Amino acid sequence: MILALIEHDAVAPSGTSLEALTLARQIAAATGEPLHALAVAGDAGKLGPSLGDHGVEVLHAASFVGDDAYAPRAWARAVLAGAGAGGGQGAARAVVAPASDRGNEVMAYVGAIAGLPMVANCVEVAPDADGSGWRLRRLRWGGSIVEEAVLEADGPGLFTVAPDSVAAEAAGAPVATELRAFEVALEERDLQVRVNEVLEPATQGVSLTDARVVIGGGRGVGGEDGFAVLEELAELLGGAVGVSRAVTSLGWRSHQDQVGQTGCRIAPELYIACGISGAIQHMVGCKGARNLLAINTDADAPIMSKADYAVIGDLHAVLPAIVAELRKELAR
Repeated sequence: MILALIEHDAVAPSGTSLEALTLARQIAAATGEPLHALAVAGDAGKLGPSLGDHGVEVLHAASFVGDDAYAPRAWARAVLAGAGAGGGQGAARAVVAPASDRGNEVMAYVGAIAGLPMVANCVEVAPDADGSGWRLRRLRWGGSIVEEAVLEADGPGLFTVAPDSVAAEAAGAPVATELRAFEVALEERDLQVRVNEVLEPATQGVSLTDARVVIGGGRGVGGEDGFAVLEELAELLGGAVGVSRAVTSLGWRSHQDQVGQTGCRIAPELYIACGISGAIQHMVGCKGARNLLAINTDADAPIMSKADYAVIGDLHAVLPAIVAELRKELAR
């Protein structure tokens, strides 16, 4: 079997999990293996119908004492137990997870416990010609390099899927997903590292990762007060405001607003980058945008060559003009 690790909110799988599931289904088709999924927490069984739409034949719903608190080593134990629980179909030939913070952490633990290599940020995975290993492509150096490699491992292949690199697609024909619930036997040390409390940021409106439109501001905004017009435009478009690393370093905005390699990665329909030069670290965070509009006084700024649309001008003149035109249209 090919096993996909699913992150969920007890109602539906996460978007990155569906991307990983799509790649796992492609691997299953290439190898002739059945597609299974594994989810942790007592309410994971509710995911069956939605996973059936993605071709999952069996859902392994893992539980353990205190499974409502995320514990990476305990989750890794659950993955290892599920990977060996293929029934008559045998153990997992590969385990695939989203390359989220949680997915990468859990799979690293899986690799450490099992003594197996883990390959992160994959965009393609396929069995090699003789079936003894894997051919793969993955993102390196924050997505600036695509590496082609061969993995040879004495055990299942362990892969995580780079976010926004595989389009999440449902299976051609849905299947009835069989539920197999099991309890994971843990040692005391498996719960030594765990989440005890989650503090949500005191923000309102659309989050950066979910926004269909993101207005980005860089050093060219000029200061904390300069973001007022960006906020106004974001509100009119139903979007969110993001920033470059330079802005957070200057203390103008919180780190939670940062887009980039060390911030959050976004995939909006439209990203409007204002006064942002386009350093590689920032472009890593916004490369998932379907359309990029750059506004900058410097026609030679790196971001201008990567933009779908570019306006060479002062954002303090351009943005108020855009806002004014939008208000006219909305008033009609």
